[in-house]
Amino acid sequence: MNLSIRDVSKSFGDKQILDSLSFDVADGEFVSLIGPSGSGKSTLFSLIGGLLAPDSGDIWMNEERITNKSGTISYMPQQPSLFPWRTIMQNVLLGQELNGQKETDRAMEMLEKAGLGDVTHAYPHELSGGMKQRVAFIRALLSPQAFMCLDEPFSALDDFTRMDMQKWLLTTWEENQQSVLFITHNIEEALFLSDKIIILSSNPAHIKKEISIPFSRPRDEAIMLTPEFLDWKRYVLDIALN
Repeated sequence: MNLSIRDVSKSFGDKQILDSLSFDVADGEFVSLIGPSGSGKSTLFSLIGGLLAPDSGDIWMNEERITNKSGTISYMPQQPSLFPWRTIMQNVLLGQELNGQKETDRAMEMLEKAGLGDVTHAYPHELSGGMKQRVAFIRALLSPQAFMCLDEPFSALDDFTRMDMQKWLLTTWEENQQSVLFITHNIEEALFLSDKIIILSSNPAHIKKEISIPFSRPRDEAIMLTPEFLDWKRYVLDIALN
């Protein structure tokens, strides 16, 4: 799925949040958005998902105008947002059920690959934070919409679990090759996961820089300790802070 943002602006009252944003996410591309808190990243997701309408500009998906149109993306928020009264299997199938589908066999296969095959009949309160995030990501993958928006899904996890989740996400994404727009405040995370990083300013947000990441795939976490990776981290940090 190809996403095109064209000259999108958004204000709330007298406060302008987004200022003429334009960028693209190509089919199968993993793109990260980074920027300071309050720079409008989550607002942009609400616009892409059709929950809000831009003041100006348009949003396109595969040549179709989706401005202020809902139901075109799958979404994974900062918190897993699992229904506590539904089992793990029932939670991952929710997006499909809302569209009159139910691929139980595929869901079971993905849960087993995620190390969750033994907890399909468990409830969310019985799972760790990392396990819940895996469930939320599988639910997004199984949703009929092929474009995924991930809003800081690992921000609440400890460093060890976060690294484990990053590696798992990368492996799972490489197997499925869906287009992803990913919000993060973590520069290392953005560099490790992404094909491209978009750096936003704040007050209001505009694009400071689009950076294509040169690291080949598949990627191993050992790359994060290389001089080249640290040089790229300094480069991105310098743009983000200046």
